[in-house]
Amino acid sequence: MTALSDIPVPIVPGVLRFENSDRDATLPIILERLRSVYPHDEVFGKYCPVQIVIDAPPREVYEYLSHTLSLAEWTYSMRDFTETDEPGLWAAYDRLGEDTPIYTRTVAYPDAMTVDYHCAWDQGEHLWMIYLMRVVDAQVVFDRPGSVVLWTNCHHPFYEKNPFPEKAPAGRDAWVGDFWPLFGPGHQLELDNLKAICEYRYANGLPLTPEWMR
Repeated sequence: MTALSDIPVPIVPGVLRFENSDRDATLPIILERLRSVYPHDEVFGKYCPVQIVIDAPPREVYEYLSHTLSLAEWTYSMRDFTETDEPGLWAAYDRLGEDTPIYTRTVAYPDAMTVDYHCAWDQGEHLWMIYLMRVVDAQVVFDRPGSVVLWTNCHHPFYEKNPFPEKAPAGRDAWVGDFWPLFGPGHQLELDNLKAICEYRYANGLPLTPEWMR
């Protein structure tokens, strides 16, 4: 079985491989996509990718992030967490929306060191705001000790319009999607918080995940 032999056309539209576009033909295409300035919407329109290096062991950074309560420390505005009657589902307030309830369920995979926060403003039945995080051993990718944290958000259609307006607190004018253009620098600020907290604890011999959080 050879590559793409199951597809009954000689060239799949939109696919560039060495077999149908040699180096001389492909290099101008790549260079055309290389710009000195990128429009904000092109970088952060459909996705919001941010990343950081932390001088602390990756397994410990992952374990810290895997606790939902860590969000009360390193995020800018998620506070006052309480566990609901539904196991694993936490209620809190997002101070970015003043007294806006926010619900969170953390899905973590230790083998891959991924932590996904499934969240939503106002209600906990449909958690559509998905924060995808991965911790990578910096020794593997940068040949240095520490952790690389990768964080991506996808622009779900609900960011454009509140799907549950009846659940919104009275008098709230803003919707979480109004802040999407600020997600890039805003989330980078939060990763800076994460870095500062983890590095302080590690440098001072403290467990990255404090006892009260376990």
